[in-house]
Amino acid sequence: MWDYPRPPRVEQVASRVTIVLGGRTIVDTDDVVRVLETSHPPVYYLPVAAFADGAILSAAGSSVCEFKGAARYFDVAGGGLVRPRAAWGYPYPLPGYEGLADRVAVYAREMDRCTVDGETVTPQPGGFYGGWVTASVVGPFKGIPGSMGW
Repeated sequence: MWDYPRPPRVEQVASRVTIVLGGRTIVDTDDVVRVLETSHPPVYYLPVAAFADGAILSAAGSSVCEFKGAARYFDVAGGGLVRPRAAWGYPYPLPGYEGLADRVAVYAREMDRCTVDGETVTPQPGGFYGGWVTASVVGPFKGIPGSMGW
């Protein structure tokens, strides 16, 4: 992942992603886009329409990425649980990132289980970033202690 680009690259991938919360599968899709960025594990963006009814709820707050634009946040619900601000998306992404419109990324650390092609992912270290670590991704990753200046 140290050869991932900066600015980040958006790419469609031939993968199946599942997300389980509260013992309920809230996403099972093969319509997957990921963002690759230097020093970060991939971030997976899934269509809003792929989430179970009621799984994505508008939440307060926003942030800005210099590349992707203004993000909005979502609470994620499943199996009677609600995880506040556990997902985000770019409703009006900047040029070059249009492929993220109508998609949402989810913090794996807030879910029971997230998988890529059947492999359970490990959340990117730290509390800020949302990358998903699989066996094919080699660190160290931004988010570990001492990495804020990378």
